[in-house]
Amino acid sequence: MSRQLIIYSPAGIVSAAAPVRRATKRLTALGFEPSVDASALTKHQRFAGDDATRRDAIHRVAQAAPAVALATRGGYGLSRLLDTLDFKQIARSVEQGTAWVGYSDVTALQLAALAHKATGPAKPGEGVSAGFWAGPMACDDFGRDDSPEGGDDVTQECFVEAMTGELEAVGFRTEADFDGLDVVGRLWGGNLAVTQALLATPHFPKIKNGVLFLEDVNEHPYRIERALLQLHQAGVLSSQRAIVLGAFTEYRRSPLDRGYTLKSVIHYLRELTQVPILTGLPFGHVPVKLSLPLGRQVNLVVQGREAFIMW
Repeated sequence: MSRQLIIYSPAGIVSAAAPVRRATKRLTALGFEPSVDASALTKHQRFAGDDATRRDAIHRVAQAAPAVALATRGGYGLSRLLDTLDFKQIARSVEQGTAWVGYSDVTALQLAALAHKATGPAKPGEGVSAGFWAGPMACDDFGRDDSPEGGDDVTQECFVEAMTGELEAVGFRTEADFDGLDVVGRLWGGNLAVTQALLATPHFPKIKNGVLFLEDVNEHPYRIERALLQLHQAGVLSSQRAIVLGAFTEYRRSPLDRGYTLKSVIHYLRELTQVPILTGLPFGHVPVKLSLPLGRQVNLVVQGREAFIMW
């Protein structure tokens, strides 16, 4: 069954139209009925249009209430829009069946929607795809020119299952020492820098006893540690049932590190909190990424080194 899908640009500039065309072709082959929002290729400084243009695009998509609202890319720009977005209209689109999908800078929209109760119920029922999903985006995951399929096939298959309501769980391999972990909580998070930037604003969701997942790109381990420390010192980490770390990629090491690595960061954080911190989640600025339902109640279970997130 074909499902209406709108590709729109809420954040950074789309430098060329070719990836969007390739994504449209690939998404059609996957069973969707894609269309491209009128302002998706607009350019203003580093943004996909000025603030009003991008805000209007989000509202236009919300009003259309397609089965899927898929961002072209992240970059930067959504934080500028949060004070002016109509979250009631966005909530209505979810009620009408829209699944909003993206990651990276789209984390700002996702967490703000969660804070403003626009993501739908925590327990929507079996087979429901409507809501907010941390998942792939049009240009990099469906429109790549170095892949015959436009992107990673596992990423695309997971996305299709999520958007058709068939996806009920994801799994990944984590470190030892978490065997037997079994927690329940609302799944939330996304890009670490964006999550940190929303702290103490009206757009930061106050999730207690949740399962917080995080990823980032181009951030040295000390900057990752600093961001995690702020969340810890603000009481966010200690109020969760579990923290799940995805990919932290594309940073440069420094001669000053002298053995200080991302593993050092994780070890240090584990000494500060009793909340289990798992690694290995296939999510972030990497080719293989899962689709994860933001705001839904999930069950995180670890058997040996195999971790499962079920909803």
